[in-house]
Parts: sequence; structure tokens; C-alpha cells
Amino acid sequence: MDHDHTDVYARLVTVLSDKFEVPADRITATATLDDLELDSLAVVELYVTLQEEWRVPLDDSTASGDLTVSDVTRAVAELLGDPDRGAA
Repeated sequence: MDHDHTDVYARLVTVLSDKFEVPADRITATATLDDLELDSLAVVELYVTLQEEWRVPLDDSTASGDLTVSDVTRAVAELLGDPDRGAA
């Protein structure tokens, strides 16, 4: 199933607002995870949540508060478009 950036972005906004209680009006493509007040543990938890939900092998060692919502969206969307992602 193909997912475009819009689908991933919309789901990421939902996860950030529902699971991490970030007000939806603060979530923009250019907001960093630090801007959204996610500490380092929350950033890793976000990556784990996205890995489980989308079944993509996000590398949580690259998770950092400096990433923007757009950066995370792009990373997930690129993995979803990769036919070799996580083939077990």
C-alpha cells in the first residue's frame, strides 16, 4: 500500500497530539521536536511508535529534537516507498 507525505504527515500530527499531548495548532511542518517540547526519551518513543504503526525500520539512533515534523514525515514516507524496507 502506497502512502504519500500527506498521509504520513496527517498521521504524525495525530500521534503527536493524541499520544504526546502536543496541541495540534503548534504542530507545523517546520516545528522541531524540541519546539514541541518532546524530550529525548519522548523523541525515541515517537520513533518506536511510528516503527510499530507503519512497520518501517526507523533508526532511533538518528532521533533528535532538532528534527522537524517534515524531516520525520519524509523519513517515514521514504521507508514506505522502499520495497526492500525491513524484508524479513
